[in-house]
Amino acid sequence: MIENNHKKPKRRRGVILTEIGLEKLHKAKVEAEYAENQGKRYTLEDLSEKTGLAINTLMKVFACESKVDKQTLKHCFKAFQLKLCDDDFFYPQISPVEESSLTLSPELELPEGQVPLNSQFYLERSPIEEECYKAILQPGALIRLKAPRRMGKSSLLARIIEHGSQNNCAAVFLSFQLADTRLFQDLDKFLQWFCANISLNLNIENKVVDYWDDLFGSKISCKIYLEEYILSSLETPFVLGLDDVDLLFQYPDLADNFFGLLRAWHEEGKNKEVWKKLRLIVAHSAEVYIPLNVNHSPFNVGIPINLPMFTHQQVQNLTKIYNLDFSPEQEEKLMYLVGGNPYLLKLALYNISLGKVTLDELLLADTHAVSNIYLDHLQRQLWNLQKQNSGLLNALEKVVFAPKPIELDLVESIRLQSLGLVNFQGNEVVISCSLYQQYFQQYFCSQD
Repeated sequence: MIENNHKKPKRRRGVILTEIGLEKLHKAKVEAEYAENQGKRYTLEDLSEKTGLAINTLMKVFACESKVDKQTLKHCFKAFQLKLCDDDFFYPQISPVEESSLTLSPELELPEGQVPLNSQFYLERSPIEEECYKAILQPGALIRLKAPRRMGKSSLLARIIEHGSQNNCAAVFLSFQLADTRLFQDLDKFLQWFCANISLNLNIENKVVDYWDDLFGSKISCKIYLEEYILSSLETPFVLGLDDVDLLFQYPDLADNFFGLLRAWHEEGKNKEVWKKLRLIVAHSAEVYIPLNVNHSPFNVGIPINLPMFTHQQVQNLTKIYNLDFSPEQEEKLMYLVGGNPYLLKLALYNISLGKVTLDELLLADTHAVSNIYLDHLQRQLWNLQKQNSGLLNALEKVVFAPKPIELDLVESIRLQSLGLVNFQGNEVVISCSLYQQYFQQYFCSQD
């Protein structure tokens, strides 16, 4: 049975440490460091192991800016033999607008785009976060995040960058979605845009013109700018997160040159102190389907992180976050409809929590109906296929009507996977969930 909590007011949840509570916790932590760690400060990883709390949660506790569950503070205090008292925490005030929204659904947020850093709706996929948090603090680190669209890459990328910031790193997030298409046609202009954006995000003066030299060329000029102006001026490590890098795959010459630069910088970090400051995170949706020199590619070095679909256990955890009570049979039916796709799952739970639809209605809904909560997403998927090429639509048609996994052209398979439409099974592909199969089967039948 599903519990629709929109029918009754929800209590306010989430607390923040007071100055008294923070001082008490900090004092106990220092005492433990001397008693148990030879006076050395605990790292976030050490604290995570000691308290049993996720690193992201510990960052919220000590920052005293974002709400955490009261039980979380109890766990943290207990790890240092402390008892949480009433004067150790407080319930933050909320605005009249927020207060009025509590009677409907106090903490729901639209599942769209990056999940905010302080959101309770971010679900960790342990041990992925812990691995990334440790890796980004290593000299010359390179992390490669890969997953289809709307799988949580940008949300994880933001958290890795935030972890770097919390550990005394300068940090920049840069999405290639922000670049004008014309820049992808000109390596020189693209690299100048790249360097200028780093300066802008670090709040330092743009000196691209001063460092650009036609004699050396754009790649050497870019390297000199990063080394002599950016890295040399920083007293801390520098975390650079690059999102949507697979946009460059459509421009092979630019991609070959730029990715070669990333690989060269990573290799420099093994030998030169100044380049050890650079910590790279590269996020992309598609497998690399363009030819890159194996010795010049950043996609075969560093730490590969492939974000998987949510498991049954993670779906159970997610439904609890939304305060919904599903039976195992209902969870199984939801998983069959949308697979373990985080976005599709969250969109369902969001609308069910608001009372806009029940799970039974969602399972029986016509995927082409105007009222279907997924219609906008499904139409965008269709538009993405039509925009790329007709061959991709034809390839998907074969998949949705195939009774078993089939083999397609490799590039077509990779592009369909990057959209989250298919899953690989060896060299073959299969539709990723029932929702896509229903929608596209009906679409293709209507075209006959």
